[in-house]
Amino acid sequence: MLYTYALIAACLIGLGFVLQQHAAEQAPQADMLSYRLLLDLVRIPVWLWGMGCMVAGQIFSVLALARGDLSHVEPLLATNLLFAMALARWRGGQRLGLSGWTGVLLLSGGVAAFIVAGRPEGGSAAEISALRHWLVFGSVVGAALVLVAVARHLQIVKEPPLLAAAAGLLYGLQDALTRTSSGIWSDSGFTGLVTSWEPYAIVAVAVTGLLLVQSAFEVGPLRMSLPALTAAEPLAGIACGIGFLGDRLRVTPAALAGQVIGLIAVVTGVFVLGRHPTMPTGSGGRGAAGGRPGRGRAELRE
Repeated sequence: MLYTYALIAACLIGLGFVLQQHAAEQAPQADMLSYRLLLDLVRIPVWLWGMGCMVAGQIFSVLALARGDLSHVEPLLATNLLFAMALARWRGGQRLGLSGWTGVLLLSGGVAAFIVAGRPEGGSAAEISALRHWLVFGSVVGAALVLVAVARHLQIVKEPPLLAAAAGLLYGLQDALTRTSSGIWSDSGFTGLVTSWEPYAIVAVAVTGLLLVQSAFEVGPLRMSLPALTAAEPLAGIACGIGFLGDRLRVTPAALAGQVIGLIAVVTGVFVLGRHPTMPTGSGGRGAAGGRPGRGRAELRE
């Protein structure tokens, strides 16, 4: 059931991303990285459908995480790009072609290689020191903040990949916190959950990640943001799983080589697929007309 839940989650998440980007490109660009953007988007029915798919996908990902290790589930969730591309192909009527099939094989083969080589298995978070826990937690959040800070100093047309990567890091952290919260629920029930900090951190991380990814969708084509988002989330999730949840991977030379090759294939496949012509390109919509000061149509065409 773990694989079934994870793949259903990936399908729904990929569909949600496509619908959200289609709506976000119509939002005023002046609202980029502002919570006003989310208020604008909730008025767009397509975006609400996209969010519905995302929420359903997250529910299935929780079911998968409850049955498997984070390092096991995250690579499967990365296949959401395949489902996003299938929808994009349906909308655009274009065939995959050589580059598309290459990306598919790299992504799916990389996921399989990582799982077979690493054979992830759960450990005990109790074995992890508080220092290591907060060091990993802080490193992921810090990396996301650095990506956002760097993006804000670039031309707006170059921001989407960095904003999406930052969102992906936060989503990976969110997945780790979700698994922790599932354990708290199993051990202590509702009372233990509401008196723990993890559920509230999940809300804060989820809303911040949502704002970042919608801002990325708003000012650039899906192929600029979705690959970075899809690559960053499993990498962050695996790092958190090993870093403070106690997950273990095989560490023999052959296993490590297989894991590295698998992760490289996943990241490469994500970017190959993200640049495929079937991915929606968008046009900037109303965002081009409502840009931030000094960043208008001319800059978007650079």
